[in-house]
Amino acid sequence: MAYKSLGSIRMPDILELGIPVETATELHQKLTEIIQSYGSGTPDTWKQISTRLLNPDLPFSFHQMMYYGCYIHFGPDPPAWLPDLEDAKSTNIGSLLERKGKELLGHTYKDPISSYIAFHEFSVSNLEVYWKTILDEMSVSFSVPPNRILVDDPSEESQLSHPGGQWLPGAYVNPAGNCLNLDSKRKSSDIAVIWRDEGNDDSPVNILTFEKLRSEVWLVAYAIEKLGFEKGSAIAIDMPMNVKSVVIYLAIVLSGYVVVSIADSFAPSEISTRLVLSKAKAIFTQDVFNRGDRSLPLYSRVIDAGSPLAIVIPASGLSLSMKLRDGDISWHDFLEQVESYKNIEFVSVERPVEAFSNILFSSGTTGEPKAIPWTVATPFKAGADGWCHLDIRKGDVVAWPTNLGWMMGPWLVYASLLNRASIALFNGSPLTTSFAKFVQDAKVTMLGVIPSIVRAWRTKTCTAGFDWSTIRCFGSTGEASNVDEYLWLMGRARYKPIIEYCGGTEIGGGFITGSVLQPQCLSAFSTPSLGSNLFILGTDGIPIPANVPGVGELALNPLMFGASSTLLNADHYDVYFKGMPSWNGKVLRRHGDVFERTIRGYYRAHGRADDTMNLGGIKVSSVEIERVCNSVDDKILETAAIGVTPAGGGPERLVVAVVFKDGNDSTPDLSSLKQSLNTALQKNLNPLFKVYDVVPLASLPRTATNKVMRRVLRQQLTQNGQNCKL
Repeated sequence: MAYKSLGSIRMPDILELGIPVETATELHQKLTEIIQSYGSGTPDTWKQISTRLLNPDLPFSFHQMMYYGCYIHFGPDPPAWLPDLEDAKSTNIGSLLERKGKELLGHTYKDPISSYIAFHEFSVSNLEVYWKTILDEMSVSFSVPPNRILVDDPSEESQLSHPGGQWLPGAYVNPAGNCLNLDSKRKSSDIAVIWRDEGNDDSPVNILTFEKLRSEVWLVAYAIEKLGFEKGSAIAIDMPMNVKSVVIYLAIVLSGYVVVSIADSFAPSEISTRLVLSKAKAIFTQDVFNRGDRSLPLYSRVIDAGSPLAIVIPASGLSLSMKLRDGDISWHDFLEQVESYKNIEFVSVERPVEAFSNILFSSGTTGEPKAIPWTVATPFKAGADGWCHLDIRKGDVVAWPTNLGWMMGPWLVYASLLNRASIALFNGSPLTTSFAKFVQDAKVTMLGVIPSIVRAWRTKTCTAGFDWSTIRCFGSTGEASNVDEYLWLMGRARYKPIIEYCGGTEIGGGFITGSVLQPQCLSAFSTPSLGSNLFILGTDGIPIPANVPGVGELALNPLMFGASSTLLNADHYDVYFKGMPSWNGKVLRRHGDVFERTIRGYYRAHGRADDTMNLGGIKVSSVEIERVCNSVDDKILETAAIGVTPAGGGPERLVVAVVFKDGNDSTPDLSSLKQSLNTALQKNLNPLFKVYDVVPLASLPRTATNKVMRRVLRQQLTQNGQNCKL
């Protein structure tokens, strides 16, 4: 759509959008006043328009008219949000810099906004001072303090065994214990969790105080100890993210065991793979998972997966909906054996800093998920990102629809509770008006999203009529976002910033993100995360100079607090470091995404450099998809699964290229084949996966060694949009 500059907009233009005359007159008058004071096309003009003129009740087409009209001559990367200096000073990082800016940065310190870049540079060049400062600000408590923050031995042997350095050597700590500690920053009466069940929209939100959370976690911890497993044993959770699963998660870690994270959407074969890789001794699950009018089996999937001992929680009430397998335990019986310990404090089991706290999984390119251990230090990286970049503070209410099977589930627990905030959990679909009302009623201050959720909200107008004014910022991760959809999202909360956040399970948080101390551009990152440094590799494999625009594969500074140093089922050095270039004597860490640094210093992601794609926030290898697709129809010779980014931007869409045994003359009905592929993928891999299009090909492009060139195919399908309705 063609837009006019703000100075060219007249009353008829506004009226054409269906806005009543009286409202249109008032809007045009305010617009004229703003233009007279700030000009017709500056970031300050947009700041005034977004905060003084626009509101969620106005048609989104008017929001677009204002945004695109303001920036019609601006060029790339127009800021959608600008920080206010006084507000910036009250943020976590702003407050720190106001108190210690001159101490940390010297006489160059001016204020939190203008000194942010200098502070980031300080954070990567003075890692020990930076991380000691942040851990102190978060009041992290060690039973045995570390000898120092970082040991980076330059010897060849150490660089091979610990290319990411050794963090917090000698320390003993328990991250769950830190989540539950009471101190000057947290009272027992503070709210730890706020939740509501779908269908109870008119009921008050439920709350769990820290006093009650501590009591429930202690009791479960005592019951887990009764199982008699050796400390450090793995215990799985396959449940929706609700109050009980959060309690169980904290109890496993508090009592010195290791959580195995399994998403509640997984098929039995995927559950089995994760149980085997982690050597889990037991699993917590629900009998069924109620979502809307559907009842999804969880316990029966766990049985089909050949699980070890299962502790089974009823979906509602006290009684289970099915008979238990011999040897399994009901939730009621599990807790009844330690009833005498109720309200008695469980002393946290302090673990050495290199001990595991959580085993999560991320798909590789071999078809088997990488088993990635988080140490007891990793949760503090998640908490620090929440403190530094999402500005999570005491008294905040943090909502992010997710699951403990994905890293954002544990991230939400730690980023909220370590920072003295409340977790907001909605037991139901986040794609409904019920969820939108919950955000309003829970008074959410930081709302996390993935782009596909935002798209559903906008399409279904789920948020209409609800007051989201308590939101101070949004977070976004999991997928590439779309400019118009995120302009719409900002408008729902009177233009609060969206902090794009990208990292990985193996990092425990983000390596690139946004900051409330910087202007934020839609669908772009403004900064490497504090304490992290990144590099964009040129075509020669060497990092392009810092601050020079360019596109290439991303590499990371290996010295990243909380990042993985081992894998359970692969050689960590081979996966992340082998064959990577060096910088300042350090081998860079492989990440695998293609990134762009723009002319104005923002960053944009362009998908995976390898054959892994991102579907609905879930990384999955092409090999896994193809293994299922190849067996759907006996006419199929081979398939290639490609994640294709739409022309307008946004999350990757799964396109399956198919070669048939007898050529395209025997091509079955593609619509029917697409349905069959979806059914097979959702049954055997994940019910959230969806084939966007099926493209018949005579053959797949291959290398001289007969490897499928999926990147070439991705490029062809992107350019040839008529074949795959992008």
